[in-house]
Amino acid sequence: MIKRKFGWSGIQVPVIGQGTWKIDGDMEQLAIKALRLGLDLGLAHIDTAEMYGNGRVEEMVSEAISGQRDQVFLVSKVLPSNASYEDTIKSCERSLKRLKTDWLDLYLLHWPSSSHHISETMRAMERLVTEGLVRHIGVSNFDVGDLMEAEQALQNQRIVCNQVLYNLDSRGIEHHILPYCAKQGIAVVGYSPFGHGNFPSPESAGGRILLDIAERHGKTPRQVVLNFLTRHPNIFSIPKTRLVERVIENSGSVGDWSLKEDDIEAIDEFFPLPDPNAQLEMI
Repeated sequence: MIKRKFGWSGIQVPVIGQGTWKIDGDMEQLAIKALRLGLDLGLAHIDTAEMYGNGRVEEMVSEAISGQRDQVFLVSKVLPSNASYEDTIKSCERSLKRLKTDWLDLYLLHWPSSSHHISETMRAMERLVTEGLVRHIGVSNFDVGDLMEAEQALQNQRIVCNQVLYNLDSRGIEHHILPYCAKQGIAVVGYSPFGHGNFPSPESAGGRILLDIAERHGKTPRQVVLNFLTRHPNIFSIPKTRLVERVIENSGSVGDWSLKEDDIEAIDEFFPLPDPNAQLEMI
């Protein structure tokens, strides 16, 4: 798996990582097996959150990365309802306990809080960095205005990441968020790259285009989509799956091949950018 610099930090992080939302439930051991295989294939960026399964998913991630912690770029998130100064610190400590690790490589505010001012959260984040519990600070589902406010609230640290919804039907970040983040040295991590139950079917016009492109490259439509979504040098993607075959598929999405200009133009035509004034989408 190829890596690229993660924003201003300079850390080399795999372009394709592993999301973990909703991997708990009936197929937990299969999901853990898939995560482990992903690590073997170089998908060493694992993203989780205290919200996922009310902490259960963090426990699953702990099992998956056991014995390999030093090889993982590990990310978790604090809920906006827990984003006061004191509760941010307590939430992080609980996540560390569930993950059975002494530190997080990256800790995010899951989305902007309506209950706690961003200055409280960022002050707590900076303390977590000072104490060595967190190495880098980030946010998720923040538009440019929210990002600027978070940046201004920090005294000694910098925002290194904004995690956002990004797939063929949700490309709005390309208008303002992606250019701003690139300028500021903030990595953009796209979640849900295949959408949620709305991946283009082979019978649809867009689906046929993806299939045609995939066949020309000897790839699958999902691999084409991941290659397209990570073509910008500041973007990373964290597809979620509980299936080992999908992990293998995801791992072959980037590396020794790339889309051609006419491929990109065809995808742009069938999956165009939305109105530049549309609100940031999130799930």
